[in-house]
Amino acid sequence: MSPTSPLRAVVFDLDGLMFNTEQLYYHVGSEMLRRRGKVLTQELIDQMIGRPSRVALQTMIDWHQLDDTVETLLRDNDAIFDELLPTRLAPMPGLLTLLASLDQVEIPKAIGTSSRRVFVDKVLRPFSLGSRFQFLLTSESVDRGKPDPEIYLLAAERFGIRPSEMMVLEDSEIGCRAAVASGAFAVAVPGDHSADHCFDGAQFVADSLEDTRIYASLGIAPAAAT
Repeated sequence: MSPTSPLRAVVFDLDGLMFNTEQLYYHVGSEMLRRRGKVLTQELIDQMIGRPSRVALQTMIDWHQLDDTVETLLRDNDAIFDELLPTRLAPMPGLLTLLASLDQVEIPKAIGTSSRRVFVDKVLRPFSLGSRFQFLLTSESVDRGKPDPEIYLLAAERFGIRPSEMMVLEDSEIGCRAAVASGAFAVAVPGDHSADHCFDGAQFVADSLEDTRIYASLGIAPAAAT
């Protein structure tokens, strides 16, 4: 579906959209629960995905009636992630070309994620991507996490545009609900981890960040390979 007005900015979710961190979360969550004699099921993953870290970990605690606090699980989570990131972190297909294409035509971009700022910095640093975004919005930036639209309404405010003039790229049902509720031009880009999610209200469901419909909606062409 074509936008009703020209799209003037793009907001990227982070986990599972820009990077393969949702795959890493599965390994981290599985290891955390293995140490506690529990199992990470798809049902639990579906309850956690797209939500702020503290909310997701509290869901894990409630689901398995763990004795741990959120703070304990956060420390455990961060330690296991730090072991994985140097060798397992990778950008999702099409990300770098899309960023280069937006840079080429000077369309501003931002990140709107439920992850904590410390984690976002760890993920962006190896690829030197942080400086390419006008701003980063994280779980600390808002009072209400996704699926509440606050983070995307704030993004539009920071850009100085109407939400309808902003494309939001999301991989999860929770994130897409937030984008749709904000009035943004919401595009779902599911991965294997979210292929069965419901994306009602999205303008379309893209095959990947390489989907030509993303470029067509923005009125741009993919940047030439360098």
